Amino acid sequence: MTKERTRQYKQRIEEALATPKLQEALHRFADAYVIARQNAFAGLDFEALRGAIAASKDEVREHHADYLAEFIRNAQAGGATVHLARTAAEANTYIVELAKARGVTQVVKSKSMASEETHLNKELEKAGVKALETDLGEWIIQLAGQRPSHMVMPAIHMFKEEVAALFSKVTGQAEPADITHLVQVAREQLRQGYLDAEMGISGANIAVAETGGLALITNEGNARLVTTLPKIHVALVGIEKLVPKLEDAARIIQVLPKNATGQLLTSYVSWITGAVPCGEGEKELHIVLLDNGRSTLAADPHCRDALRCIKCGACANVCPVYQTVGGHVFGHIYISAIGVILTAFFDGIDKAAEIVRACIGCRACVAVCPSQIDLESIILHLRETVGDAEGIGAGKSLVFKRVMRNRKLFHTLIRAASLLQKPVTRGERTIRHLPMFFSSLTEWRTLPAIAEKPLRDLFADLPQKLEKPRYRVAFFAGCANDFLYPELGRDLVQVMNRLGVEVFFPKEQNCCGIPALYSGDKETAVELAEQNIAALLADQPDYVLTTCPTCTMALQKDFVEHLKDHPLLARKSEQLAAITIDVSKFIVDVLGDTEIFAGLADAPGTVTYHDSCHLKRGAGVWEQPRELLAAAGHQVVEMARADRCCGFGGSYSFTSHPNIARNILEDKISNIEKTGAACVAMDCPGCLMQIRGGLEKADSAVRAAHTIELLAEKLRR
Repeated sequence: MTKERTRQYKQRIEEALATPKLQEALHRFADAYVIARQNAFAGLDFEALRGAIAASKDEVREHHADYLAEFIRNAQAGGATVHLARTAAEANTYIVELAKARGVTQVVKSKSMASEETHLNKELEKAGVKALETDLGEWIIQLAGQRPSHMVMPAIHMFKEEVAALFSKVTGQAEPADITHLVQVAREQLRQGYLDAEMGISGANIAVAETGGLALITNEGNARLVTTLPKIHVALVGIEKLVPKLEDAARIIQVLPKNATGQLLTSYVSWITGAVPCGEGEKELHIVLLDNGRSTLAADPHCRDALRCIKCGACANVCPVYQTVGGHVFGHIYISAIGVILTAFFDGIDKAAEIVRACIGCRACVAVCPSQIDLESIILHLRETVGDAEGIGAGKSLVFKRVMRNRKLFHTLIRAASLLQKPVTRGERTIRHLPMFFSSLTEWRTLPAIAEKPLRDLFADLPQKLEKPRYRVAFFAGCANDFLYPELGRDLVQVMNRLGVEVFFPKEQNCCGIPALYSGDKETAVELAEQNIAALLADQPDYVLTTCPTCTMALQKDFVEHLKDHPLLARKSEQLAAITIDVSKFIVDVLGDTEIFAGLADAPGTVTYHDSCHLKRGAGVWEQPRELLAAAGHQVVEMARADRCCGFGGSYSFTSHPNIARNILEDKISNIEKTGAACVAMDCPGCLMQIRGGLEKADSAVRAAHTIELLAEKLRR
C-alpha cells in the first residue's frame, strides 16, 4: 500500500513538472505577490501585528471551552441555531438532514474550505440536492471537476484559455479568452442561482466570542448574496476561527488581505450576527462548528500552534515547492506548509505521509506567516512521526544509525570514498559525469569531489602566529566544509588571523545531525547533538564560528530543543547556542572591523548575492555579507528573489525530490544570469554545491563563491 501510494505521488509530481504552463502561472503570481505584499505592509509593524494575532489565537486555544460556550450563548441569543460537529460526517449529516427537512433542492455556496474538507458537495448530491459554487474560482474548478489548488485563489493554476473552454461548454457557444468577458459570463450564468436556491452555505473567516457573530472577508459580492437571499443560511465554521473580541477580529481583517494577495484592503467585509429579516418570512441561521481533528491538534504540544492559522495562503505564495508542482501535488485538501499539518490531523497521517517529505525546509513560509507559526519545525516533527510509523528506509537507517553516530567509522568511509571516486574525477575537484544508475545525479549539475585530505587533517598545518589574539574561536566546519571544501577553512583562518582572531578545530566534532533530523531520524540527531556539545565546549572557546547556516541553526536552535529536558545537557546546549555565530555576522557585529578590506587591490567585476534560506530566515543574517562584499570593493547588484531557495535541501536534491530541486535551481540560475554579474556570492556550502554545479553544467561564465572565499582572495592580492 505504501509503495503504491508513493508511486502515485511521484507520478503526480512528474505530471506537474511536465506542465510548464503550471509553473508559469504560479511564478507569475508569486513574483508579483512579493512586491505587492511589501508595499501593502509599508509603514506597518508586521512583527507586532502577527505577535498580537498569535497571542489572541493562543488565548482561545488555552481556554477553548470557555470561548466556545461564550460564542454559542451569544449566537443563540441573536437567533442562530448552533450545532457542534465532532467529525466531518456529523457536519455533513446535519446540513443534509436540514436540507431534506426544509425541502431544499438547490443550494448556493460561497467559498468555504471547510466544506471542501468535509466533501459536503458530494453528500448533498447523494441526497438529490444541487450545490452551485458562486465564487468565481470555485465555480471554475467545480466545472473542471477539480479541487482547489490554493486556499484563497482556488483556480490559480488555470489559464484564461482553459477557463474559456469550460465556459463554452456551459453556454454552448465559443467564449473568447478575455478576462472581462469571462467574468461577465460567470455573472450571467450564476445570477439566477441565487434566486432559485432555498439555502445558502458559506464559511467564515472569523467567529467572535463576545458577540456570537461571524465575519466574511471576500473580494466578490457573491458571499453577501449567498448569505442574504435564500431563507436559510448555513455557516460551516472550523472551531479554530474563534477569537475573543472584536478588536482581535479587526486585527485579522487588517492583515489577511495584505498577506493573502498583497491587497491593502479586501473588497467586502460582511458581519453576520444572528438571524435577520428575510422579506415577510423568518430567515434561519444555522452555524455548524466543525471540530474534525482540531481538538486533537490543540492537544498536541508539538503541532498545536498550527491552529493559529488564519487561512491566508501566504505559505503557498512564497513556497518554491508549491510554485513548482502546485497544490494538487503539494496538498490534500489544504495546501502547502499548513496543508501538510492540517492534512495529518484532519485526514490522517497516511494522507500526509508523502507531502510531509515534499517540504524543502527553506522557512519562507515561517517568515511570512501572520500568526507566527513555525511551520518547518512542525513538519519536521510530523516527518519524525511518519519515520517512526513507516521507517526511513534501510539505506538511510544504516547510514544514520550505524555509520554517522560512529564518528571514526563515518569519517573513515568518507576518506575511502575519496579514493574510490578517482575513476570519475580524473584528477579534478569536480565530478561532471557519473556512470550507470548514478548518472541522474550529474544530469543537471556537477558535483564537488571529496577532497583528498579533509580540513581536519590539514588544519594543524595552517600557520597562525598571533601573540595576543582578540578572541579564541572554535570552528564548526560541518561535513561539506570539512570534506568537500577544506579550502574554505583555510580562507576562514586567513581572514580571522588578519582580524586578530585565533581559530582552532575541535577534532571530535561530527555531523550537525540535520540530515538525520530532516529524514525523520530524531534519535540520531539527538545523539549527534550530544557529541558536538562535548567537542565544541571542551576547550572553552569565546565563540564557535560557522560557515554553514544549516549547521548554525542546528547549534543555535535544534540542539537546545533536542536536549531541553536533559538535566545537564540542557544548560550546555544553551551555552553553546549563545556563543555560536555565522562568520559574516561575527566580523561585522562582533569585531566591527570591515575597514581592513578597503584600500587593497580593487575586486574585479560585479557580484550578486544569494541569500541562503537558513542564514536569512533562520539566523537572521543577510545585511552583513553584503556589507562585507561592498567593503571589499565589490559592486553588489541585487538579483530578483535573492532569498528564494536554490533547491538544494541536502538529500532533498539527491534522493527525495531531485526533479523538483532541479526546477527550483533553474529559476535561481536564470535570476543570477539576468543580473549580468561576474560572480554570485553566498554563505552556505550546500547552496555553493547546488548553484556552482548548475552553473558549471550550463557552461555559464558566472562564478559561484562563498563570501569568506572572496574576502580571503582580497587579502591575498
